[in-house]
Amino acid sequence: MLKGLGGLGDMAKIMKQAQEMQGKMAEIEAGLDQINVVGQSGAGMVVATTSAKGALKALEIDPSLFRPEDKEVVEDLIVAAVKDAQAKAAETHRTEMAKLTEGMNLPAGMKLPF
Repeated sequence: MLKGLGGLGDMAKIMKQAQEMQGKMAEIEAGLDQINVVGQSGAGMVVATTSAKGALKALEIDPSLFRPEDKEVVEDLIVAAVKDAQAKAAETHRTEMAKLTEGMNLPAGMKLPF
C-alpha cells in the first residue's frame, strides 16, 4: 500500500509516544510543586522546606539561636538548610522524571525533553 516509505509508520509511532511523554512530563512538573522536601542544618535547629522544584516554602529557626552575637552563625545555618533542601528537591525531581522514562530503553545520558 505505502511501499517505499520505509519507516514512516515507525516514525509516526515515535512521534505519538513523544507527545504522550510530553503530556506526562507536564503532569510531573506540575506535581513537583506539590511535593515538599525538608532540609536541615545545625542538628535540626534550622529547617527549610522547599518544593521539589526548589522553591523555598517555609523556614523554621529554633528560638535559642536568636542571640545577637550568633547572627553570623544563624545566617550560615539558614544558607546550609536551604542548600540541603534544594539538593533534595533536585534529587526528587530527577527521581520523578526517571519514572517517566523507565522501560523506554533510552541511551544513557539522554536529556529530556528532546
